[in-house]
Amino acid sequence: MTRFQCAFGALVLAQAAHSVEEYVGRLWESFPPARFLTGLISQDLRLGFLVINVSLVAFGLWCFLWPVRRGWPSAVPLAWGWVAVQLINGIGHPLWTLRQGGYTPGVATAPLLLALAVYVAVQLTRGIGHSAAAA
Repeated sequence: MTRFQCAFGALVLAQAAHSVEEYVGRLWESFPPARFLTGLISQDLRLGFLVINVSLVAFGLWCFLWPVRRGWPSAVPLAWGWVAVQLINGIGHPLWTLRQGGYTPGVATAPLLLALAVYVAVQLTRGIGHSAAAA
């Protein structure tokens, strides 16, 4: 397995940990965008949050197990999509925490998401992701 593939897998696992942290902290109760999105899925906001996050992690696992590990051409744009989402998570959570003046759900795992997203991006810009997708 390549460094790119390992890093992408780690990014998906970090998202799973991040989702657990947000669930335990009941993010949907304190973050209006989360409340809005979960409300689109279910009137039970907890259930909506679970559906969204389980779907996100399941999609990440699918991306890792098939496009990324098997070197499909779609691995590169999918990985860039994951990088974009996790950069937003990795930067947004600390900024929200600073604005709130205290702990917010998701901030503990956000630095890991940020570091892994940057590492995956570096792998992609160096062409390692392209060669992994072509393998």
